[in-house]
Amino acid sequence: MSYFTNVGKINYEGSQSMNPFAFKFYNPEEMVGGQTMEEHLRFGVAYWHTFTEDLSDPFGTGTALRPWEKFEGMDLAKARVEAAFEFFEKLNVPYFCFHDVDIAPEGSNLRESNQNLDTIVDMIKEYMKDSNTKLLWNTVNNFTHPRFVHGAASSNNADVFAYAAAKVKKGLEIGKELGSENYVFWGGREGYETLLNTDMKLELDNLGRFFQMAIDYAKEIGFNAQFLIEPKPKEPTTHQYDFDVASGYAFLQKYELHDHFKFNIEANHATLAGHTFEHELHYARVNNVLGSVDANQGHPLLGWDTDEFPTDLYSTTLAMYEIIKNGGLGRGGLNFDAKVRRGSFTPEDLFLAHIAGMDSFAVGFKVAKKLYDDRIFEDLINNRYGSFSSGIGKEIVEEKSNFHSLEKHALGLTEINQESGRLENIKSIMNQYLLKAYAGEK
Repeated sequence: MSYFTNVGKINYEGSQSMNPFAFKFYNPEEMVGGQTMEEHLRFGVAYWHTFTEDLSDPFGTGTALRPWEKFEGMDLAKARVEAAFEFFEKLNVPYFCFHDVDIAPEGSNLRESNQNLDTIVDMIKEYMKDSNTKLLWNTVNNFTHPRFVHGAASSNNADVFAYAAAKVKKGLEIGKELGSENYVFWGGREGYETLLNTDMKLELDNLGRFFQMAIDYAKEIGFNAQFLIEPKPKEPTTHQYDFDVASGYAFLQKYELHDHFKFNIEANHATLAGHTFEHELHYARVNNVLGSVDANQGHPLLGWDTDEFPTDLYSTTLAMYEIIKNGGLGRGGLNFDAKVRRGSFTPEDLFLAHIAGMDSFAVGFKVAKKLYDDRIFEDLINNRYGSFSSGIGKEIVEEKSNFHSLEKHALGLTEINQESGRLENIKSIMNQYLLKAYAGEK
């Protein structure tokens, strides 16, 4: 059965094409720096937003028209698998991602839920045999059900902690069976609303214990996926323990987990944390913990996680610049943790949204690669910090100075000369490179 009868194979047709169902800038076979664009960008489809999202919001019921929604229960789960792999093939995307509850409904108890998962995982495994699309990462949903009202691994209830552990155990087993390249640990509800009824130390200690148990079990079953933590500020507790990369990295260091985890960084979550997307990527990169990316964007006029498809070329360029400086994404990828807008409710809109996101990152990649090759930012930064490459600055960097030598140097200064940061000029250069990309100039 075909679920997308009005859409054929999505091909690259170039920037002059007016075909809405074609890539304008993303050419998966184009060679860039010794690899194809597909290998560089490693795009993934988010199962939850694409195949389970009904487009409801706090003020309205769902609007999504999905041909598979005529089914129920396990029949619906099976139909979604069929629709998913048709979508993957027509979009020619190399990866997908899912939570456990995205692919199979929860049963009346954990045993029944696991049985449902086994049935659907077997089906996905069969489809993957004839598909070029692989599993970028999987995870479990330990936040939606009322049992997780007070958190999961940070819950005040030991039974909930055990239930969450059992779900992750199953998730790790599924990841191994499907050959997942990464495993993501959820972040929703791992935090608190008020300290008046919270033992923060116990909750954090338990969270650290939980992650260590996951490491141990993955080793036990021979599952060598890259472990990822996804920072989730304000989603949904007032004080999230995984607020941003910096707080998450401090947590990993305290509990001696930093050699086992990297970060899955989402653009919209960076915004909610009060950072830019490139800030979070940069912080992760310089600390060698940039693992994978959830590619989306927030709305500047809305204060919640809108999960829009990425179309901001400034953002995609600066993101890809950090990823290029990271040496690529390694085992990670660019997963579109994004949903179409409530008014974009047809099945065809799912393709149009992914095309827009993939083209936007393709442009960002090509512009960032040119900026990187031309050493635009590197030379600017090196010149700006040139005082640390000789004299007293070099002594500071090489740890050959102390307060005595620094005081002596300072007392001998008659004036301190500053140079302009030229921020406006830098942004103008960014515009110039973006416009050259539009014009097709080298």
